[in-house]
Amino acid sequence: MTVRVRIAPSPTGNLHIGTARTAVFNWLFARRYGGTFILRIEDTDLERSRPEFTQNILDGLSWLGLNWDEGPFFQSQRSELYRQYLQLLLDKGLAYRAYETPAELEELRSSQKANHQAPRYDNRHRSLTPEQRSAYEAEGRQCVIRFIIDDLREITWNDGVRGQIAWKGQDLGGDMVIARAAPANEIGLPLYNFVVVVDDIAMNISHVIRGEDHIGNTPKQILLYEALGAIVPQFAHTPLILNSSGAKLSKRDGVTSISDFQLMGYVSGAMANYMSLLGWSPPEPMTEQFSLADAATHFSFDRVNRSGAKFDWDKLNWLNSHYLHKLSITQLTDLLIPIWEEAGYEFHRVNERQWLEQLTALLSSSLVRLTDGVDLARPFLAKELEYNESAVAQLRQPQGINSLKYVISQLPDAPLTLEMAQALIQQVVQVQGLKKGLVMKTMRAALTGELQGPDLLESWLLLNQRKVDLKRLEQALMI
Repeated sequence: MTVRVRIAPSPTGNLHIGTARTAVFNWLFARRYGGTFILRIEDTDLERSRPEFTQNILDGLSWLGLNWDEGPFFQSQRSELYRQYLQLLLDKGLAYRAYETPAELEELRSSQKANHQAPRYDNRHRSLTPEQRSAYEAEGRQCVIRFIIDDLREITWNDGVRGQIAWKGQDLGGDMVIARAAPANEIGLPLYNFVVVVDDIAMNISHVIRGEDHIGNTPKQILLYEALGAIVPQFAHTPLILNSSGAKLSKRDGVTSISDFQLMGYVSGAMANYMSLLGWSPPEPMTEQFSLADAATHFSFDRVNRSGAKFDWDKLNWLNSHYLHKLSITQLTDLLIPIWEEAGYEFHRVNERQWLEQLTALLSSSLVRLTDGVDLARPFLAKELEYNESAVAQLRQPQGINSLKYVISQLPDAPLTLEMAQALIQQVVQVQGLKKGLVMKTMRAALTGELQGPDLLESWLLLNQRKVDLKRLEQALMI
């Protein structure tokens, strides 16, 4: 079988991590079997679909490295195809026009609720006579198109993740609406379950890989595939992504879109790697750190879990730090520069490139996310130095003040070298009879406004290159 899979996001919001994880699984499956990965934009919800969301989806998939082979296809541009298939079902007697008013349907629901019955359509307009239809049309009623569902039918499929699944026709809620209300001589806007099937048929989709929240749609769609005389694709329903409480991850949990993760400083390799692990267990000898290309050589549904995948921030952070530490200083600097600029730091990208790379090298081992670089770089790039309480307390110690005065008096006009900085610190210790730890803590407090941070001497050299170290040492005397 030729493998053809699709990812079909709706542009009613930014690319959600759940949709992106589904895209990852589809991409891995397609690449594993030399198949085709198709991008389809399901934009039939005209009121909520937005071009900026479409662009966000395209950008997010590209950022993750999920290159598609065909598309993007837009459902809003395929209306004529859907109408042809709707008419086909009407002509074959497998669908019909139903004329109930909203008030009549609400009365039915209320009656069922009062009698403690499950809500379902009672198929009352399935067998209308021509005279009855004419009477309704004479009243000016609009009609929906409903697809006939046999209550006695059992629908089964062998799910790639969950094994054998069976549904009874009587549990599907009665004959299904497949097109919205429209005047009797027209065909209304086709609905999700129908257009999905038509598109899958037209695109020769072989496998439908999607979240388990779509399981309830599958039996309805299988009936539609059969009614349209098409081969039913194979289904695989993947586990949902859950929050720490075991509930479905939602906007209430904070960050959920791929663009949000980008803004938080996660890199694409780490995100793609982590999403592969959300529901899939790599086989030995693979570790939990891998590229999408590596994962594609091993991906299979028998290692996809049935239970929900809990989102683990600690694991994502661990993976992200691993990917950051693998980057070259040049690559990491390229990623940090726009983040520093967004934070309002001022520097010259070209003239200070070498200095920026030195700064990156100094900070790199402390990075978990790219955005950590904002706080870490503040002592080096901020216009005004801020002192935390511990630094202020350190700078108010008389011995510390004396050590700073001595350093200021001996600081050479020439650019500082590591050997010169080491010698000057040692000179302070010997001449003033101070402990080296006190001198170093005081110098760090004066130069960076903090008592913790990267290597002090390397930090001093960077500040000296920008000719701000003397100003900070003098400023510290006034704390």
